[in-house]
Amino acid sequence: MGYRKVVRRLAVVSILCLATHGGAVKGADGEILSPGKLRSMGEVAMSERKFDEAALYYQRAVEAEPENALNYYRLYRVHSRMKRMSEALKDLTKALEIDPTKTEYRNQKAKLLVSLGQCDQAVEEYELLKSQNAADPSATAEAEACANDTRDALLEYASGNWDAAVVHFENVLSRVDQASDLLFMKAQAQYHRGDYYGTVSDTGRIIKAHSGHLSAYQLRGEAYFRLGEHDMAVTHFREGLKLDPEHKGCKKGHKAVKALLKKKKRGDDAYEAGKYDEAIENWWSAINLDSTHLAFFIPTLLDIVKAHSKAGQHEEAIYEATKHVNHAETKEGFFALGDAFVAAERFEEGIRTFSRAQQSLPDTEQRACQEKIQQAQVALKQSKEKNYYKILGLQRNANKKEIKKAYRDLALKWHPDKNTDNKEEAEKMFQ
Repeated sequence: MGYRKVVRRLAVVSILCLATHGGAVKGADGEILSPGKLRSMGEVAMSERKFDEAALYYQRAVEAEPENALNYYRLYRVHSRMKRMSEALKDLTKALEIDPTKTEYRNQKAKLLVSLGQCDQAVEEYELLKSQNAADPSATAEAEACANDTRDALLEYASGNWDAAVVHFENVLSRVDQASDLLFMKAQAQYHRGDYYGTVSDTGRIIKAHSGHLSAYQLRGEAYFRLGEHDMAVTHFREGLKLDPEHKGCKKGHKAVKALLKKKKRGDDAYEAGKYDEAIENWWSAINLDSTHLAFFIPTLLDIVKAHSKAGQHEEAIYEATKHVNHAETKEGFFALGDAFVAAERFEEGIRTFSRAQQSLPDTEQRACQEKIQQAQVALKQSKEKNYYKILGLQRNANKKEIKKAYRDLALKWHPDKNTDNKEEAEKMFQ
């Protein structure tokens, strides 16, 4: 609450004293403020959009005249304007307890129940209105449709029929304004059917409305994890743990992400150091933490293919790349398999793989496919000539740094001064 609001609220409180005198409140200046006067002051504050002040005036009216339904109804109106719908519902319920004949109040309560996603209870209110010949047929039908969709959604949710559950939840939520419990169940259903972006979207709406919703932080973190957006997953698990450091779901999720990232980093570091077997071992260790985590499994499998090729383990590289392509025909998978074939000097199979990619992939990828085909064709042609890559013990896709290093190592190895017992062969190799 801003400074001005605090000052204004204190000023209003100072006007009202706690003493009541025969159904009236005594003001700070000694003026007797009757319930009617308090309601009038509340109306003025409402017209000026000073909702906090209006709520205080109506609350004092309630305290001074607790058996007047009008006081609760006025309090409902201001709480409704303040978007404090749970309090607004309590106000209307109390007003109707005092005077159940007020059809205007009951109509407002039925509408409010629908907006809160409590459609079964709204139908009950409309049944009472029917008995008073005051029910709106259109609004009644809408509440009944909402109640039916809610029951169907909950039934499908309980049965694990996630697609059907999402459809019914969407029908319900299109009719209501605030129903975080139903929106959360929809988000869970979307998660179970693999719609992680939908889960992120819906839990984001929940967190915006209820910043302390721990389960929403956990579910959103898990959805980001499944999308491979691990930093965002960590952020949401941490936000949940700020609210409750002992929250089991957020603790478990945070621990799982950190364990995976730790093993992946070990693999990345080993690869950069040229320790390809160690890199492969760490990457597989990370994958095996959760083999259903496809957003991590698939790209990491491509890293494993590259490491096998770098280590000269061509058959293993081809095997893993083939698994990737069989799972999903992506550009990355096709290119990894084609490159593995070329590294194994199975050039014609590499050309066929790149050609298959060209046939399967969209027009936007055609140029890249054609370049790969041409590179493989050049490698095939060069394979029939003297292969300097092979002499250096390198793959054809070796970079300049690798070529220079291999050349220096080979030059030192075959330098005539270091091969006095085998000088003729050394001179031949050194040329």
